Amino acid sequence: MHRLPTLGGEPIYTESGALMTYGSDQLEMFIGAASYVDQILKGARPAELPVQLPTKFNLSLNLKTAQAIGVTVPSTLIARADVVIE
Repeated sequence: MHRLPTLGGEPIYTESGALMTYGSDQLEMFIGAASYVDQILKGARPAELPVQLPTKFNLSLNLKTAQAIGVTVPSTLIARADVVIE
C-alpha cells in the first residue's frame, strides 16, 4: 500500500476505501433529466430549455482509510459530511 489519500466524485468510492468524495447528488441529477424529458415530450424545443446545474452536493468521508494512512480529518469537516464511514 502506498498510503496516498484518494478522492473521488461518487460515494461508492469511499465505500470502497477512498479517503473522501465530493460530487453532485446523482438522484437530483436524474430527477432534473426526467424533467427535461417530460418537457420535451410535451412539445418544448430542447434548444430552448435552460441549462440546469447541480444545486446539491454530497461529501463522504472514510475515517477508516484516514486512520490507516495517518491523515487527521478536522472535526469541522466531519461535521459537514453527509456520510461518514467509521
